Amino acid sequence: MNIHTDQRPGYGDNKTGTTGSSGRSTTGDINADLNTLRSDFNALKDTVTDYVSKTSSDALDSAKKTTSDVASKASDLASAASEQAKTFASELERMGRNNPLGAIAGAVLVGVVIGLIGRGGRS
Repeated sequence: MNIHTDQRPGYGDNKTGTTGSSGRSTTGDINADLNTLRSDFNALKDTVTDYVSKTSSDALDSAKKTTSDVASKASDLASAASEQAKTFASELERMGRNNPLGAIAGAVLVGVVIGLIGRGGRS
């Protein structure tokens, strides 16, 4: 176990301290140390506040960018899906005009399949 002694005047085994012959710190020394501690604590508080502020700002900017990118991609995907649906509908319409009996047969077949699915295999 390694124990370090305080090297400031008036503390530990330092024989040249300002504590005098009684070995006790004076009120002035304690007040000076307290003021130093307060200023160190305030500096630390300011540093932590700045760090948290910058980190949260960076996280917010990153979240905004990611959200914007996702929204843009979703918009592109929705646009592409809409275009494909229009193309599919146009193709079905063209097939129905060219072969009306085949379109009716296809519609009946789709209706039967939907009916079987809706029935759920019940007898």
